[in-house]
Amino acid sequence: MPIGPYSQAVLVNDTLYVSGQIAADLAEEGNVAAETGKILENIGHILRAAGYDYADIVKSSIFLKDMNDFAKVNEVYGTFFSENPPARETVQVARLPKDVNVEISVIAVK
Repeated sequence: MPIGPYSQAVLVNDTLYVSGQIAADLAEEGNVAAETGKILENIGHILRAAGYDYADIVKSSIFLKDMNDFAKVNEVYGTFFSENPPARETVQVARLPKDVNVEISVIAVK
C-alpha cells in the first residue's frame, strides 16, 4: 500500500511508470539483499497486473542508503535481468522512506 498520495504505477500509452518500491518489513533486519529481492518480486506483481514483464523494463533507478551495499544489490538484481538488462542508475541518498536500505523504480515499454 502506498505511503503517500501517489499511484504504484501509471500507464501512459504503451509505457508503464512504476513508482519507487520499498520492502519496509525487511528493512529492520538490515539485509539489503533480501530487501532487493522482495522489491523486485513486488515490481514483478505490478508489471504482470498491467500485462507487462521484466523483459519490458527499459529503465530502472536504484536508490541506496549506503553505496557499500552496491555489490549485494547488484547480485540479486542480476538474477532478475540475466539477458538484456535495462538502462540503470544507482545513487546513494541521505535517507529513504521508512528508513529502508534500498528503493527501486522502473519504466517498462511494450
